[in-house]
Amino acid sequence: MSGTLYGIGLGPGDPELMTLKAHRLISSAKVIAYPAPDSGESFARSIAAGALPSGVREIPIIVPMRTDRFPAQQIYDRAAKEIAAVLETGQDVVTLCEGDPFFYGSFMYLFERLADRFPIDIVPGVTSLTACAAQLHRPLTSRNDVMTVIPGPLPDAEIRSKIGQAQAVVIMKVGRHLARLKALLTEMDLIDKAGYVERASLPEQKVHRLVDLDAETAPYFSMILVYKGEEAWTLPPSYSS
Repeated sequence: MSGTLYGIGLGPGDPELMTLKAHRLISSAKVIAYPAPDSGESFARSIAAGALPSGVREIPIIVPMRTDRFPAQQIYDRAAKEIAAVLETGQDVVTLCEGDPFFYGSFMYLFERLADRFPIDIVPGVTSLTACAAQLHRPLTSRNDVMTVIPGPLPDAEIRSKIGQAQAVVIMKVGRHLARLKALLTEMDLIDKAGYVERASLPEQKVHRLVDLDAETAPYFSMILVYKGEEAWTLPPSYSS
């Protein structure tokens, strides 16, 4: 009998947005794994910290936080090997995942390496999309609207094309692309229909109309939401945060 690998979605950051199942599995875990930067605290671990039992074995998966490419395959090969060694003893491993494990989540790289050898249970989490929409106080989409999720680093022409085919747009991975994305949305006459949220659900959260945001870059946990469908949803004229 081998152990089960759990991929636990933690939600966007507020520990109270963890599901009951996630909290139960974390609080009873004997072994946990989680992504961690090569310097500083693991965000995933910080979300779950209040639920971690004493004496739990920890397997940090160190992922360098920098813009140049790093040997990701080697990192996840090594992590999968260490986790597999625990699973082979019959112990479960609870892997902590920011947001949802299968929505741009790093857990998918462990899944592809281990799913053919061990039982795996995925616990979905509140996604950054829904968390940002909640803080923006505007629905994401409705009825027959098409919603498109766009990575910010894509070229302008590709972003423009994808926006043109959708009624609701979520732009992720904004970061250093913020000024370029603002300029593009201005050119497309959509800047007044765009909202901006960073660090949704956390104490340092910021919410703005995109047109009011005076910044050239954004943090990693930031998102632009655009609605251009037929519903009469509008952004409030201003935000206090």
